[in-house]
Amino acid sequence: MAGHSKWANIQHRKGRQDAARSKLFSKLSKEITVAAKMGDPDPDKNPRLRLAVKEAKSNSVPKDVIDRAIKKSQAGDGDDYEEIRYEGYGPNGVAVIVETMTDNRNRTASTVRSTFSKNGGNLGETGSVGFMFERKGEVLYPATAGDADTIFEAAIEAGAEDVESSEDGHIIWCADTDLNDVSNALEAVLGESESTKLVWRPTTTTELGLEDMQKLMKLVDALEDDDDVQRVTTNFEATDEVMAQL
Repeated sequence: MAGHSKWANIQHRKGRQDAARSKLFSKLSKEITVAAKMGDPDPDKNPRLRLAVKEAKSNSVPKDVIDRAIKKSQAGDGDDYEEIRYEGYGPNGVAVIVETMTDNRNRTASTVRSTFSKNGGNLGETGSVGFMFERKGEVLYPATAGDADTIFEAAIEAGAEDVESSEDGHIIWCADTDLNDVSNALEAVLGESESTKLVWRPTTTTELGLEDMQKLMKLVDALEDDDDVQRVTTNFEATDEVMAQL
């Protein structure tokens, strides 16, 4: 999954430097509000909320913003949000999954459809590309957290399924239902992670050249710019040369 992890790293670095931090904070706050609304407002008793808070903290969301998002859920906000997943194709048939959280299904569907068509993609039916991915828990640690053997041992002990280590850091994979337990066990041994979340992990990838990669990034950026879109995942693969040119 080298391509996928490189994409994650590009997005990660881009996110750190992005001027539009308020947009990111807004998406993370929305996830916290909905998670608190669906379960208990105490993160210790609500695994989804705990993960949402953890992800917000790893993106430097201030504590008062997090607290406000939880309070909003108790004030009745977040009632009308529904989670809708869209699936489609980008340049050269690359698969794209778009996860949204919206209070207006028609608006979101219309925006996502037009964004795909304006950027050389096609919106498909639900399930049209989902079979090329599997739902997994993903925990990221920096390279400084330990060498590959140390991280691998800690991950397996914690109940994880797989680890990818490189000079960029360590990606620890686990079953989606185990993410809360695995991340807690890892934290006890390795400290706070850089990121802990549920993701769509590609099982089949599509290799892209430079031109198609540029088109794909344009599509992904346009989708992520929409306030209703929480996350975009693709199954591209690209060579180191193409990534360097980007």
